[in-house]
Amino acid sequence: MKVNRTKPTIEDVAKSAGVSVATVSRVINAQGGVRKVTEEKILRAIKELNYVRNAVARSMVRKETKTIAVIIPDICNPFFSEVVAGIERKAIAKDYFTTLSNSNDSKVVERKIVQHILERGVDGVVVTTADESGEQLKPLFDANIPVVAVDRVIKQFDVDTVIIGNREGAYEAVHHLITEGHEKIAIIRGPQNTTPGLERYKGYMQAMEEHGLEVRPEWIADGDFRENSGFELTKRFAQLDTPPTAIFSSNNLMSIGAIKAMKDVNWKLGKDVSFISFDDIEIATFTNPQITTVSRPMRHLGEVSFQLLYERMMENEQRLLQKRQFILTPYLNIRGSCKRQFN
Repeated sequence: MKVNRTKPTIEDVAKSAGVSVATVSRVINAQGGVRKVTEEKILRAIKELNYVRNAVARSMVRKETKTIAVIIPDICNPFFSEVVAGIERKAIAKDYFTTLSNSNDSKVVERKIVQHILERGVDGVVVTTADESGEQLKPLFDANIPVVAVDRVIKQFDVDTVIIGNREGAYEAVHHLITEGHEKIAIIRGPQNTTPGLERYKGYMQAMEEHGLEVRPEWIADGDFRENSGFELTKRFAQLDTPPTAIFSSNNLMSIGAIKAMKDVNWKLGKDVSFISFDDIEIATFTNPQITTVSRPMRHLGEVSFQLLYERMMENEQRLLQKRQFILTPYLNIRGSCKRQFN
């Protein structure tokens, strides 16, 4: 006889009890708000299915897990490493542990991470979401788990948000290029369905329009915040009949790709083309000339994110706290990659 040794999941418990996963999570995490008769059905289903909860079992005894979850879209991006370092520094000071998950900027993967979080049990979540609609995060809100958004917004739910002045930073970068005499300025923009991608493009357009400069369609390139797109799009710029004299890259990884492409096409940085990157990149001060960047207080982003989450976790009735948004100020690090252009 074949024996099914598959471990039961929280979804199995929910199905057996005839309730939602979020309701099971409330009972598992002792969050209240569940009728006694429903709670008894869930506990009976857990026992009958022999649902092994591991760390979650302890959460039924005491409300706190002293653990927070952090969800990021790209674990290879140094920006997120710095943000997480800021979160962890503050978390450790409050005796909280941090679990880290990488969604690979996938809504599907992020949904699976959320289900895992509900099974394991955490006190709160900091997330840079793969989909700003927030639909895949709904089970967290249903389970009354505090959530803070960092770097991107969550449109469907009222959550605390910590972001950078993306439009302001991009505007300052392009304005600097214009004051250096550049008129043919290209942008490698990020995904337009994300707050950073859209707002940085708006900053670029604002600067160009305020100075009455032409924006050719071929100077606007759609990247994906990853290195290869910066590489391919910069090579495409070099092949244009009228190539740009300056490039603004909307994030650090695309900037790395762009610098590599310049070498391939024999463009001399700061001579044949001027260049500014949004975000400091690892090679910014090792190139010759050094790269001008729009810098962000990355660790401070993480620290503020945890502080907001901590305040939410300490508030028994979250609805008493109004939605908060912190917009931190970027700053322009002027280095040698921008050459004066005489038209």
